[in-house]
Amino acid sequence: METHTSSFSSLHSYLRALSDTPNRLARRAGSMSTSSEETSRARARSGPTMKRSLRWHDLVGFGIGGMVGAGVFVTSGRASRLYAGPAVVLSYAIAGLCALLSAFCYTEFAVEMPVAGGAFSYIRVTFGEFLAFLTGANLIIDYVLSNAAVARGFTAYLGTALGLSTRTHLRFTIRTLPDGYNEMDLIAVAVILLLTLVICYSTRESSWLNMVLTVVHILFIVFVIVVGFWRGEWKNFTEPANPKNPGGFFPFGVSGVFNGAAMVYLSYIGYDAVSTMAEEVKDPEKNIPIGISGSVVLVTILYCLMAASMSALLPYDMIDPEAPFSGAFKNGSAGWRWVSNIIGVGASFGILTSLLVAMLGQARYMCVIGRSCVVPTWFARVNPSTSTPVNASAFLGIFTAAIALFTDLNILLNLVSIGTLFVFYMVANAVIYRRYVNHGATNPWPTLSFLFCFSLTSLIFTLLWQFTPSGKPKAFMLGSCIVVAIFVVQLFHVMVPQARKPEFWGVPLMPWIPSVSIFLNIFLLGSLDRPSYVRFGFFSGLTVLVYVMYSVHSSFDAEKNGNLGVKECVDTPENVISKV
Repeated sequence: METHTSSFSSLHSYLRALSDTPNRLARRAGSMSTSSEETSRARARSGPTMKRSLRWHDLVGFGIGGMVGAGVFVTSGRASRLYAGPAVVLSYAIAGLCALLSAFCYTEFAVEMPVAGGAFSYIRVTFGEFLAFLTGANLIIDYVLSNAAVARGFTAYLGTALGLSTRTHLRFTIRTLPDGYNEMDLIAVAVILLLTLVICYSTRESSWLNMVLTVVHILFIVFVIVVGFWRGEWKNFTEPANPKNPGGFFPFGVSGVFNGAAMVYLSYIGYDAVSTMAEEVKDPEKNIPIGISGSVVLVTILYCLMAASMSALLPYDMIDPEAPFSGAFKNGSAGWRWVSNIIGVGASFGILTSLLVAMLGQARYMCVIGRSCVVPTWFARVNPSTSTPVNASAFLGIFTAAIALFTDLNILLNLVSIGTLFVFYMVANAVIYRRYVNHGATNPWPTLSFLFCFSLTSLIFTLLWQFTPSGKPKAFMLGSCIVVAIFVVQLFHVMVPQARKPEFWGVPLMPWIPSVSIFLNIFLLGSLDRPSYVRFGFFSGLTVLVYVMYSVHSSFDAEKNGNLGVKECVDTPENVISKV
């Protein structure tokens, strides 16, 4: 077969490729991979294979470590004080149910395609190359920024544990730099680089380190729970400190519980990184469902107990929104102030585990994106000695450390979360589409129409919830949206048959569970602030630019050289008419 000349071999070749961009976009943007290609041919581009050494208990450990970071020590206080009161316990239970529904969608794909690509691979085999690249790039950006934020948070909690000022003792300031970028954090850099070395060395050893750190962290959490119930009083679940404030278990009503759930849901983000390790799991059809779902259930129980302990410890209107647990002990009697230092130590261990799991996940996302040829295939290489994606791990580790060195925590926190929720939304859509559409055999338009109508209804509900004043008209409109959404799902369920059945494990109650996941992710996206959407728009625009200027030409070259297949994401009108 004649070898296709690279689009990047010379300036003339690149300019000629750019002039052909519309044709290449039409050919590659909607091109899909297949399950067999992802698990065999694409994986072969990494060279040596990743070693299958993980079992369900390793995945549970990674899931707990990835989710139970320091965030719960902050979000629980804000959700209780500002939104739900003592009913924050129910907020965590609702958020845990939402996370479990999304986890089901991830599990079906991970069992069918036990590869390292996670959501990128799932969307690539369902909706095509462009949407996969858009979601994968945003997810990696979120990982890098959130990992940098978490690493700087480690320094802050370490200062709490040691009783030192973070700004004066653990960081140094360069006054010539602008505020927000002038506090150098060498401890955060050292932590990131050290964990990068660990994940480059071995996934199995990373699992052991994660397991040890997670066990220690859980022991600290159990300690906090026990002490909280021991010192707490049951009257704090119903009586505020200030009689003028609303009382009862639901001081802000049912709406407050759901608003609180939207806030604490971000504490569950992390289980998606477990799906990126599917390629390194023994017996994936058995171990992956237990590992992903089991970790979400256990974390939900821990979070509910922590929220109940906090509510027993103080009336909701006395809780410090920024440091609910350590603040309660620090402001109490002198004999209990040492507990706040213990909480700082426990939070530090939680940061290390969540950082370790997230860095494992981001490297595997980058590795599989490299396999698809939309970024340099150098990122896809697996080291033959360690059986890990060393190139991707080292590059992202150094990049994350550079950002963590000088960027303020609050600036970073304003830039994360939206990409992850967007990917959860896309995966829920993808699992429905893949169940009901078999390209070349079924008409995709009924399923696409359903996904559009249901997402639109969910968006209208979210906008009404956020921007209309309370009262009977709002309740009527919200109720109408719920009725319409249920009708749309039931109509689709009755009228459109499933095109395929999962061979090993599938989401139960299809299409209800993924539909609820779609609704909840749209609802949670509506709770994010304006800077999150500005960030998402900026990085999405940058991603589109990279795809048009580089990625589409790289994948086009790979296809012409026989390294990539092409399968249209959406049927042509002629094919649809012939099927009808």
